Amino acid sequence: MVQRGSSRGNDYQRQQQALLRAQEQQDRKAERARKAAEAASKRKERERKVAYQEQQAEQARVQTVGVEHEVEQLGQLLRNALVGDPPTTFERRRRAHTPTALDERSWSRAEPSPRWEDFAPPEPSGLAAVLGLGRRRHETEVAEARKRFDEAQERHTQAEEKRRETLEKKRAEHRRAEERAAEDVAAFNNQLDEEREAYRAGDPAAVEDHVGAVLDASTYPMGFPREHRIAFRPATGDVLVEIQLPPESIVPAAREYRYVKSRDEMTVVPRPEKERKEIYSSVLAQVALRTVYEILASDPDRVVNGVTLNGHVKTIDRATGQEVSPCLVTLSASREQFGKLRLSQVDPAACLKGLNALVSPNPYDLEPIRPIIEFDLSKYRLMDSMDVVADLDSRPVLVKLTPTEFEHLIRQLFEAIGMEAWNTQPSKDEGVDAVAVSKDPVFNGECIIQAKRYGKLVGVEAVQALAGVVEHKRAAKGILITTSWFGRASHDFARQHGRLQLIEGPELKYLIKEHLGKDVIPGPVPPKRPPR
Repeated sequence: MVQRGSSRGNDYQRQQQALLRAQEQQDRKAERARKAAEAASKRKERERKVAYQEQQAEQARVQTVGVEHEVEQLGQLLRNALVGDPPTTFERRRRAHTPTALDERSWSRAEPSPRWEDFAPPEPSGLAAVLGLGRRRHETEVAEARKRFDEAQERHTQAEEKRRETLEKKRAEHRRAEERAAEDVAAFNNQLDEEREAYRAGDPAAVEDHVGAVLDASTYPMGFPREHRIAFRPATGDVLVEIQLPPESIVPAAREYRYVKSRDEMTVVPRPEKERKEIYSSVLAQVALRTVYEILASDPDRVVNGVTLNGHVKTIDRATGQEVSPCLVTLSASREQFGKLRLSQVDPAACLKGLNALVSPNPYDLEPIRPIIEFDLSKYRLMDSMDVVADLDSRPVLVKLTPTEFEHLIRQLFEAIGMEAWNTQPSKDEGVDAVAVSKDPVFNGECIIQAKRYGKLVGVEAVQALAGVVEHKRAAKGILITTSWFGRASHDFARQHGRLQLIEGPELKYLIKEHLGKDVIPGPVPPKRPPR
């Protein structure tokens, strides 16, 4: 009895020890798993941190490259005019009509005629055919099939007549459209020929219009103003031109961007003030020389004997807070004098000095100089931007404006709102119709504007394209204005982007009424916005 009880006690102890060992093994396994998971988590955190730091460093590099590109562009303003497309001339302004072929594939191919074989019922076969059974039934089926066949032939004949009529109609419409297009081109070229004859005769209006077209066609980087005033003196053959120069903020304040890992901070390496002043002085000199070059190079008829230029900059007086427009560059150069220059080899600032130009001793600080010749409104004819607002009383329907008129109207609207605005040159705008800059020093950002003179829904692709331009130009904001409306996808995309604003027909009508005092109609029929 004692041995039996002792054996049971030993078995119990062994079982308990086995359970304890199993528990210890399980605990050690769980601990190893915990440590492995902790190590994996730390490794992932290190990898995430490294990837984040690399991303920030890459962003700093991209921003630095962008700043370097801006400075490079500022240093090549004159060179780009010399090696790029030549300045606009009357010949280059001429249009050519290129006939287009009508795509007739939708109407030129006739449908196959119905075939009796596809309708005819099968002949009786087998024993029924031998005994002549089912003949009456077969004759009935043939009659019904014949009826269906005749109906199919009639439908085919009608469809063919309609196809041929449609084809002839499309051809006639295409011929009329081609004739109208050719007539429009011919009318434009005839008008241009008349303008050129007036130009050759020294008519002030014709000379000023042409010089204005030349300066409008000149492409500059984003942020450069496009305003100018022009006067021509037939007695001397001199053109007096007043241009708006870019402000000193056109020179990037940053030289480099760096990411500091220890502080997880993006820092800006400022551009030395001396360097900014040198770049800005070079920009002003290049713009002045480039303007004179473009005016003279666009005049193969040699109507213009010389150019007198005044370069002003619109800015805020730091002492008074008032708007000022100091003259920073003024020069007068004859065609003969300017023709002796090798502009591709000159130092712009030294070249101005050689032309006896007057340049502000401290242009970066907006120290003004006295122009060689002042613009006298009572003596000279001036060419201003197109005034579309004055004609809205007689044409209140916005979709009936030409694209150019509508874009100028939008520019005038933003000027009335309180911004500086100018239109871009068609076909060279990269999807930009106008640019506006706030006069508020707090905002101090560029706003890219696109104007859609539509009578239908503006697709989301237009909004996406504007977003791309805003990012490419690093603009503060993008505004898409239309006479019609946008869909839900467009509004959702704009909200997600954060720097886009959509202005539809009704809101545009209100803004024009509020700031320009004109009661307009966006389109022939007020657009009905699709449900959101």
